[in-house]
Amino acid sequence: MRVPLMAGNWKMYKTQGEAAKFVAEFVPLIEDVSGVEAALCPPFTALAATAEALRGSGVSLGAQDCFWEEQGAYTGQVAPKMVVDAGCKYVIIGHSERRGRFGQVPGDWTPQVRALFGDNDATVNRKAKTALAAGLTPIICMGETADERDRGETDTIVRRQLAGALEGVPAEQVASLVIAYEPVWAIGTGRTCAASEANRVIGLIRAAVRETFGAAPGAGIRIQYGGSVKPDNAAEIMRQPEIDGALVGGASLKPADFAAIVAAGAARAARM
Repeated sequence: MRVPLMAGNWKMYKTQGEAAKFVAEFVPLIEDVSGVEAALCPPFTALAATAEALRGSGVSLGAQDCFWEEQGAYTGQVAPKMVVDAGCKYVIIGHSERRGRFGQVPGDWTPQVRALFGDNDATVNRKAKTALAAGLTPIICMGETADERDRGETDTIVRRQLAGALEGVPAEQVASLVIAYEPVWAIGTGRTCAASEANRVIGLIRAAVRETFGAAPGAGIRIQYGGSVKPDNAAEIMRQPEIDGALVGGASLKPADFAAIVAAGAARAARM
């Protein structure tokens, strides 16, 4: 059985003190929840404080990105072994915002400004392989923009991103990965992909994994949904048979909201 993974991506929010305060409020809310895994992914500066606050709680820690080299003259980058050293089990790779693909783009962000966010299928692949070599579990993100969906390209986009991300990854490692389907138009916009449609696309991703890597990886890989997941829609999302968890943005910043979402994941596990 695939254990649902409910991961909170804090993006560029929370200082060390705020992270510790969140954990102190959040952990007691999920003490009696079972059959589900919760993870928190704070910014790099709050990893150590969050790791210390989570000690003994059973909640996993993740980073929001990593680089593909172990060390070197790469100013501003963070190596996978540094992420491991901070106490992380997971690392988010290829989030749409790291690819410069935003649900809502600030009006003064020209293409030149957005070029700062340079991830693409090739860099995602490099990062995934290096993360795996360091003992991390990558949460590999993929999804289409609103324009791509309107053009009927959703299936093509996610298949291409999946193939690029997993090129050269051994089949025996694929089952241990996590994929997050995150339609870009639903991230930070308040719009949510219909649960049935998210289930369809995630089923397509699982079928593509099965076609390329075999039945066991296809059955074992966990595939989350991400995009405006909230307490009031988490239960419907988690009722879908192909969806193995959620990658949660804004709603993971409030302890009670994220605890309710984790509980929705536990309810799914209880039905299986």
